[in-house]
Amino acid sequence: MAEKYIRQNRNSCLVVRNSKTYAKISSLDDAIFIRDFLVENDWNLELTPETIKKDDDYLVLTVYDEKIYLLAKYKVEPDAETIKNLKKRHERNPNGSRYGLNITRVFETFVISKQIAGDEYVFGYYDNLADAEFVRNFLLDHMWDVGRFGIINYCEDSDDYKVVRVIDDKAYVLGSFASGNIDLDVVYADFLSRISKHKYGLESHPYLDGLTDKIPELEKEFNTRAKDDAWDFANVSNDPLNELIFNMSPFEKSVYDVVDCTAFEDIKRALIRYKSKNFDEKITKQLDELIKKDLIEKRDGIYIKK
Repeated sequence: MAEKYIRQNRNSCLVVRNSKTYAKISSLDDAIFIRDFLVENDWNLELTPETIKKDDDYLVLTVYDEKIYLLAKYKVEPDAETIKNLKKRHERNPNGSRYGLNITRVFETFVISKQIAGDEYVFGYYDNLADAEFVRNFLLDHMWDVGRFGIINYCEDSDDYKVVRVIDDKAYVLGSFASGNIDLDVVYADFLSRISKHKYGLESHPYLDGLTDKIPELEKEFNTRAKDDAWDFANVSNDPLNELIFNMSPFEKSVYDVVDCTAFEDIKRALIRYKSKNFDEKITKQLDELIKKDLIEKRDGIYIKK
């Protein structure tokens, strides 16, 4: 049959019959082998085995989204645990994208989102990919139910323990630790400190934008306060600039935070998680307010902090 039913693309070969794609395989030789297997089994994907012998190799196969994928090759037949992990890894990133399913990056923030019934839901913001992958993987394994998180959660991939709190239906990773023996009071105080420093412009943690107006509520929930050796957060707003920043709305503060010799389109991209109707007008309104407050200025189309 030579290459019948096979369509070669730039990076892969598709096994196609009657306009339906049955397999996506990297090499032509392996695609021909899978094509022959399908022909012999009357194109029944349900008969696809987890492993199949080809010459001197064992091929690990999976059916995902009604297509056969070749996950790996081994000289010795792999055990069930190896096959399970290969399948799980594929399900998390079936398209070989940079961050896998449901994770995008907006400047320095990793965002987990998913479309459900036509609406886009955000499940969390993270300052590093490892935390985003942990939360995404957990949600994939638990039907996207954020209520399934414990406070201390073991991560098999990184072999560490992560403290997670769900706030406004979003899962925040407060810290990662080598042992499950964790002083939560210290973790909570440090997390509140990061939020406070971001709120007052002392540090930049854009992934905490949505929490800057919730500090008193979180202090009550965690039964502790923000603690830092260098800053007294109760008095930090005495500075006139910090007082202005303290009284900003969360969205105005987010706009202010991303201004740094920045063009309007870059500001929009940095705030994409807030996108809604009349998005451009809302950002422009906040920028105009910041200019009136003499906190920023506009030069040649570029917005600059003063």
